[in-house]
Amino acid sequence: QPRFVESGGGLVQPGGSLTLSCSAPGLVVSRSTINWVRQAPGKGLDWVSTVSITGDTTYADSVKGRFTVSRDNDRNTVYLKMNSLRPDDTAVYFCALSRLGGNRGEGTLVTVSS
Repeated sequence: QPRFVESGGGLVQPGGSLTLSCSAPGLVVSRSTINWVRQAPGKGLDWVSTVSITGDTTYADSVKGRFTVSRDNDRNTVYLKMNSLRPDDTAVYFCALSRLGGNRGEGTLVTVSS
């Protein structure tokens, strides 16, 4: 089973932006449905967004209109562009093969704070 590698996290002020990246050795992202999930401190995993094999995208209500998921087939990488970040977006963000977080990697920490 593939193991994702996520990157791009960091500290950002409220209202700021970040772009996360993920890939998985041996996995062709264009042939898979890829999910972003996140885990806030002390809480469980929450689904954030999905990009399907056909390129269709879906979002949790909490991020709709602020986050954009995309896929670069040439780079075999999936991105999550996050705008208008809020303190409650603070979490470790993971790529996964399922909305429940299957095959997720170590994740990348996003901290939204002034």
